[in-house]
This record gives sequence, C-alpha cells and structure tokens, in this order.
Amino acid sequence: MSEAIRYFHRERGVLESEPVYGERWLRWAYENPLGRLTVAAVAKRAWFSRWYGRRMSTAASRRRIAPFVETYGVDPREFAGPVSAFRSFNDFFVRKLRPEARPIVADEGALAFPADGRHLGFADVDEAPGIYAKGQRFSVRDLFAGSVESVPKRAAVVISRLCPLDYHRFHFADAGRAGHPSSIPGDLFSVSPIALRRSLNYLFANKRVVTEIQHASGRTFWQVEVGATNVGGIVQTYEGNSPVERGTEKGFFHFGGSCVITVFPADAVELADDLCHHSAAQTELFAKMGARMGRWRG
Repeated sequence: MSEAIRYFHRERGVLESEPVYGERWLRWAYENPLGRLTVAAVAKRAWFSRWYGRRMSTAASRRRIAPFVETYGVDPREFAGPVSAFRSFNDFFVRKLRPEARPIVADEGALAFPADGRHLGFADVDEAPGIYAKGQRFSVRDLFAGSVESVPKRAAVVISRLCPLDYHRFHFADAGRAGHPSSIPGDLFSVSPIALRRSLNYLFANKRVVTEIQHASGRTFWQVEVGATNVGGIVQTYEGNSPVERGTEKGFFHFGGSCVITVFPADAVELADDLCHHSAAQTELFAKMGARMGRWRG
C-alpha cells in the first residue's frame, strides 16, 4: 500500500491525511518506471503546463469549480467575492480572500508564514537528517543558482508547500525593502511529497523566482517561489525595489501545486517550536498564511 501524506494541523491539533488532487496519476508518474519516463518526456516540460493552464482558463472550466469546492471542503465564506463571479477554474484558483480570513501575526519581531500550506522548517538546514526522506540534503546554493551574491553559510529554511485546494496567493513574511525578483529557468516537476520523497532535487531543477528582502534591522532574508507541474505561471504583483509590510501580497501561482521557500541566516531567527518539532520527524505542519512562523532574534 502506498504511504499516505500525513501532516499536523496546527489549528485542530491533530494529524491528518492529505486528500491528493490527481493522486493516482502522481503515484504512477513518480513511483512507476514507465511513469517516470513520461514525466521526463512530457510532464516536466513547460509546454505541457501551458497547455493544461489554457484548459483551466476557458469558460467551460467553470463547471469544475462547484465539485472541487464540495470535494475538498474549500470554504466560500472566505472568498472576497461570490463563487458565481469566477469566469474560469483558474480565476477561482487565484481567488482573493477577505482580509479577515487571514489575520497577520502582529507581534513585534514576529515572522509570518508567506502562504497557506504544509510547512517544513529547519533552524539550521545543514543539520537536518533528511527532508521528505531520510538522507536527502537541502542546498541553499543550488536553490539560488547564482542569483544571490552572498549566500548564508548557515541557513534557516522554511518550505511552504501548497496543494491545489489551498489559497494560492503568496505574501511577504515580514516588512522590509523587497528587491526586484530574479527568475531562474527550469523544469516543472511535481512538488508533492510523492515526488519529493523520491528526489528533493526537483526543487532545484524547477523554474523559480528569487527575491531578496532587506529588513529594517539591516538583516536580509529571501523568498523563493517554485513552479511545478501544471503551474501556468508565477505572477509577481508587488512593485520591485519597494518597501513592503508583513503580509503584503507578493504574487500568485496559476493552477497547480507549488511551494514558497523562505531562507534566513541561521543565527538571525528562531522558528516556531511546533514547526521545528514536527519537521524533525519529517512531518509537515499545516498553517495558514499570516500565522506565526517564528521571530527575529534580538
């Protein structure tokens, strides 16, 4: 029997199993030799995701919205507008929410999760015994791929994984001056644990966008948006090289699962205790955008 994807739900205080959109296809694609050949030949290619994205942007795709909301328990009361106003499935997918649906942690020195999702956090990623699978190592240098002048020697890293049922806009983890986004071309492998348990390197092979944020304290942190299979695009909505506030919208992903990776110098932050506790056991923590991710030291 295939291993279920389990995560700890912070608000409910319980372990839950993730309902995986397209699970049968994902398991065949990444757990079957023929499926892996198909991923290499077709599914990781940008044209495949563009083709699928166009399908999700047609008026005919609207009929998918109501069954999706019902099947995955998406709460329409959070939406900024009525369900009837969505012109396509992708329009629904990049929906905005009412501000009160995602309160931003307000404590001085706090850091907020940049997106809804299932999060792994490591106070010093080099000391992690494994990420998604035992023995897999995370390389900040490979993640940045030369887009950052000074890579921290020791880094605290938070991987925020969004699946299709999540709110797919991403926000700034804290205030500061956000530089211009730097795009890194790449493939579009899945970022589901089904794929990442096989190879964490998919994160470093996928296309991504890196943004450096200068905090008011003089410290620097980075946010990286990672594309994935069937993600039609990573759209930045903030103005580059501008001041931002904690919780300011940074951008959104078109249809598909995706992830946001936040990187800090290891000695600059303290990540939330529950995040570190569950991550040490390779169990993701579910929390919503704006909830407490940690705090700055000092």
